[in-house]
Amino acid sequence: MSDLGPLPVSKPLILGSVAALFLFVWLLEPILAPFLIAIALAYLGDPIVDRLENLGLSRTLGVCVVFVVLTLVNVLLLFLLVPLLIKQVALLQASLPLFVEWLQGRAVPWVEATFNVTVDWLEPQRLRELLTSGFGTAMEFWGPLVKRISQSGMAMLAWLVNIGLVPVVTFYLLRDWDLIVARIRHLIPRRYEPKTVELAVECDQVLSQFVRGQLLVMITLSVYYSLGLMMIGLNLALLIGLLAGLASVVPFLGFVVGIGAAGIAAFVQFPDLLHLGLVLVVFGIGQALESMILTPLLVGDRIGLHPVAVIFAVLAGGQLFGFTGVLIALPVAAVLVVMMRHLRVRYLESEWYQHQNAPPTAEEQLIHDPTATPAAVQTDESPAAAVPASPTREAGPSPE
Repeated sequence: MSDLGPLPVSKPLILGSVAALFLFVWLLEPILAPFLIAIALAYLGDPIVDRLENLGLSRTLGVCVVFVVLTLVNVLLLFLLVPLLIKQVALLQASLPLFVEWLQGRAVPWVEATFNVTVDWLEPQRLRELLTSGFGTAMEFWGPLVKRISQSGMAMLAWLVNIGLVPVVTFYLLRDWDLIVARIRHLIPRRYEPKTVELAVECDQVLSQFVRGQLLVMITLSVYYSLGLMMIGLNLALLIGLLAGLASVVPFLGFVVGIGAAGIAAFVQFPDLLHLGLVLVVFGIGQALESMILTPLLVGDRIGLHPVAVIFAVLAGGQLFGFTGVLIALPVAAVLVVMMRHLRVRYLESEWYQHQNAPPTAEEQLIHDPTATPAAVQTDESPAAAVPASPTREAGPSPE
C-alpha cells in the first residue's frame, strides 16, 4: 500500500464538501424521506434500547421489544384516534352555522354596544358560505387524491415501498446505532477528534432537549387538555386539545390558542358563564402544570433550541427541500446553535474584544483629554515618591 501523504484539508475543500452535500440532498430529495424518518426514529429509540441492554437484554432483543411497543402504539393511534378526529372535524363543520348565528346574534351586538362602533363589514351569510365551502373543499380534497394514487400503479407502489422501508431501515439502524457512531468517530482525524466529539455531544444535548423533552411536553399537554375539555362536556374537546398541545411548541402560544378556541366553542355550545369559567380553570391548571412541573422536569433549564428558531428552521427547510427539509431542519438548527455558542465564546476571548475593556494608556488619556498633564496620567509613579522628605534636625553642640 503506497504512502499518499497527508490529505490536504483546506477551506475550499470544506466549502466544496458542504456544497456537494446540499446538491446531494436536493437531487435525492424524493427518496430521502423514509430514510430520514428511520434515522429520527432510531435516534429517539436508542436511549430506550441502551437502558434495556443495561438490564441484561441483548441489543437485538431490546430492539424487538421497542418495535413491539411502537407498533402497538401506532395501531392504537390509527384505530382509535384517527376516527375520533374525523368525527370531530365533521362536527366542527356542522357547528359552523351555529357559530355564525352566535356571532351575528350575540358577539357583534355586544361589540357594537360596548365599544360604540358599527360592524357593518361583516356579512353573516357570506361568512357562513365561506366557512362551509372552505371546509367542504378541504374534506373533498382527500377523495380525488386517494383515487389518483390508487389509479396510478407506480405511484401506489412507490408509496407502499416508502412505508415499508421505514420499519426495516429503523430496525437495522437501531440495532447497529452504537457501531455506526463508533465507526464515524474512528474516521475523524485524531487532532480534530476531541473537539469534534465535544461539538457532537453538545448538538445531541440541544437536539434531545427539544425532541425528547419538548415533544413529551406537547404530548402530555395534548392529553391533559383533551381529557379536561371532555370532562366539561365540550364537543370539540379532542380537536381543540390536540391543537393546544401542538401549539405549545412556543411557550404560551398553546395556552392562548387553546383558551381562545375552547372559550368560543364553549360559549356557542353552552351560552352561559359556568362552562366558560371551567374552560379557564382547565387551561389555567395546564399552564401551571407546564411551567412548574413539565418543562423543568422534561426540558430543564439549559438553553436549547429557541421556539422561534424552531419555527424558522422548519419553514426554511420546507421552502428549500420540501418534506425532506422539514425532517432535517431540527438537526441543522441544533448544529448551528452549537456553532454560534462556540463562536461567541471565541469572540469574547479574542484579543480584539478584550482590548476594548483594557484601561487606557497615558498616551490615550492625553489624546482624549489634552488639558491633562503628563505627570497626572502616569500610572507607574510610586505614591511614596510624592511624599516630601522630612527635614533633618540640626545637630547642636554636644554636651561636654
